[in-house]
Order: sequence, then C-alpha cells, then structure tokens
Amino acid sequence: MSLSPDVVLRDATRIQTAPLVPELRFHLACDTVEIWRETEEALGQAGLPPPFWAFAWAGGQALARHVLDHPDLVAGRTVLDFACGCAIAGIAAAKAGAARVEASEIDPLAVHAARANAALNGVQIAAEEADLVGQDGGWDVVLAGDVFYEGEGGARIGAWLEGLAARGAIVLIGDPGRWFLPKDKLEILARYRAEVSRDLEDRDVALAKVWRFRQA
Repeated sequence: MSLSPDVVLRDATRIQTAPLVPELRFHLACDTVEIWRETEEALGQAGLPPPFWAFAWAGGQALARHVLDHPDLVAGRTVLDFACGCAIAGIAAAKAGAARVEASEIDPLAVHAARANAALNGVQIAAEEADLVGQDGGWDVVLAGDVFYEGEGGARIGAWLEGLAARGAIVLIGDPGRWFLPKDKLEILARYRAEVSRDLEDRDVALAKVWRFRQA
C-alpha cells in the first residue's frame, strides 16, 4: 500500500532551518536512506531518483538569502520559483514582500512539501506539478536554484531562462558550480558559503553563487 505525502513528511522529515536562512523553517530529511525509502513507498515505485525536495540545496539557500537581504528585487512583483524543491527561494520571496509567488516542480511530493513548507512559514505560494520550460507566465522575477546538473536538460532550461531575461524578467540563478551552468552568459551578483549534505554533495560546505544573465 502506498503511503500518503503527509505520512512521508511526518515519518521521514523533521522541521529544521537551513544554515543561510535560519529565520525560515522546512520539512527536511532526517536520514537520506530513510527519506528515499519512504518516497518510493509513497509513490509505489522502486528505483526513483533522490527526493531532492527534502534537502536545502546550496543554490536555493543562496537565492533565499539574497532575496531576503535585497527585498526590492521581489517586493510587489510576481515571482516564479522554478524547480522549487523545498520552495526555499519562493518562501523567501514571499517573506520579502512579493505580490504573488508561484512554484513549480515535476515531483508531486515536492509540490506537497512546498505547500507544507509555505504554511509552516506563514506565507502563501501557488505550487503546481508542471514542467514550465518553454512557457511564459508573465513573471516579473524567476528564481532557479540548482537546475544545471544535466547536459540536455540544462541547455533547455538555460535557453528558456535567457529568453525570459531578454524580455525583461529578473532571472536569478543560484548555483554552487554545477558542470552545465552556462557561465559564459552569466555574471555573479553574490557569493555565499552554504552548509550542505555530504550524502548528496560529497562535501560539507559549498560556495554558492547568485548569477544573472549579462546585460547589454
């Protein structure tokens, strides 16, 4: 029998803060192996990829910190937290005064966790299960944390984000040095040292940067 998303959150996560944004709280994994098992049981499918939503990734932490420290970037604006994971960046945007925050993920458990995390922090985000690459919802700001970990997917996402930036959206990318990040098209706005899970990153601290597309 498959488990419900609420059971996964209850049994395989605990409420924690992320090092760069201690003012926020999230349902994060207690144990990497256990959250993986619970995820497979919940979805009734074996051999699934890691439950990325259950960790505060370095790129997302950097974006969240940057938005909280620079609320003028999002205040009064519509924001998309793309591939939101635990929705750390989107929740930070809501806390910083965004008029509306949307969050997208292709993992249904991530969408459930994003909604739960938003409620935990007393904010509202509109989270949906969707692949929005290639679409334009008219967002003023697009936040993308840790999305350049695959070649083909990274190229597709990069071209889409570049197009949104070209039409006037503020596109901010949080990344700790993923191989497929299109650095030649980007410039650095800020640097942050973020504590991360050694189980996933093979290190305890990552230097995460906030990037934007170079402006003419």
